[in-house]
Amino acid sequence: MVLCLVRGDHRLNEIKLGNVLGAPFRQATGEEIEAELGPPGFIGPVAAKVPVIKDAAIQGSGYFAGANRPDEHLIGVEPGRDFEFTELDIRSVEAGDLSPGGDPIEIETAIEVGNIFKLGTVYTEPLGATYLDPDGKERPIVMGCYGIGPARIVAAAIEQGADEDGIVWPRSQAPWQVHLVALGKPGEETFEAAERLYEELSEAGLEPLFDDREAGPGEKLTDAELLGCPLRLVVGKRALAEGEVEARERRSGTDHRLAVADAARRAGEILDALS
Repeated sequence: MVLCLVRGDHRLNEIKLGNVLGAPFRQATGEEIEAELGPPGFIGPVAAKVPVIKDAAIQGSGYFAGANRPDEHLIGVEPGRDFEFTELDIRSVEAGDLSPGGDPIEIETAIEVGNIFKLGTVYTEPLGATYLDPDGKERPIVMGCYGIGPARIVAAAIEQGADEDGIVWPRSQAPWQVHLVALGKPGEETFEAAERLYEELSEAGLEPLFDDREAGPGEKLTDAELLGCPLRLVVGKRALAEGEVEARERRSGTDHRLAVADAARRAGEILDALS
C-alpha cells in the first residue's frame, strides 16, 4: 500500500501516478485502509506505516490531515518534520497553473478527431522489414500510423456548432439539407402543398426531410430546431394564403419568404450561399 497526498482543492491524476509507480495499481478497499492506516475519512500521513508520496504542490506547513483515529484530525501538519515522504507530481492540472514557459494554463473543452499511434518495431521485426543505417547496418523500420475518425468528426461538428435549441449542422455534414414542415393534416391544402414541395425539393437534389406527422406546430418546429438542418421550410395556412412558404436559416436565424411556385429553386440558392 502507498499513501498519496494531494491538497484538498486538487485531484489525484491516476495516469501520472501509474507512470511514477511504474506498475498497475488499484484503489484500496475500506477494509484494507482500516487495517493499514485507520478509518476511511480520517487517515493522514503522520505516523503512517506505509510509504508516502506527496504531491509537489504541497509546500510549506500548517496543513490539516486525518489523525488515523475515528473522528480526529490534526492541524499544523508540516511535511518533513511530521512525516517522511517522496515528492512527485501526481495531481491533475488546474486552470491557472503555470506552464513550463511561465504562462497561466487555460482549460478548454476539446474532442479527439484523429489520433497517432507509435507502433515502433512491433510489426517490422516479425516481417523482417529493415533499412540500412548510416553505417550500413540493418535495423528494423520504426513505424507509426495515424487516422481520422468520421464519427468523431461528426461528433466534433455537433459539439462545436450546437446552441441551446439543438444541433446546428454545417451543410457539408448535414444528413438532410432542408427540413420541410407541414402545418396541417392529410387532405388539407397546406399538407398537399407541402407534399408537392417535397417532390420538387427532391427532384432538385436538396435532400429534404419531410415532417408529415400528426403533431402540433410547436412540437414540429421545436423538433426542427433540435435536428438542426441548415434550412427549414414551413408550409402554413397564413403564408400559403399569400402564395408563400416560410424559410429560416438554422445557424443565423435569418427568415425568408419564398413564393410557392419558386420555393425549391430559392431554397437551393439560400443553401448555396451557406456553403
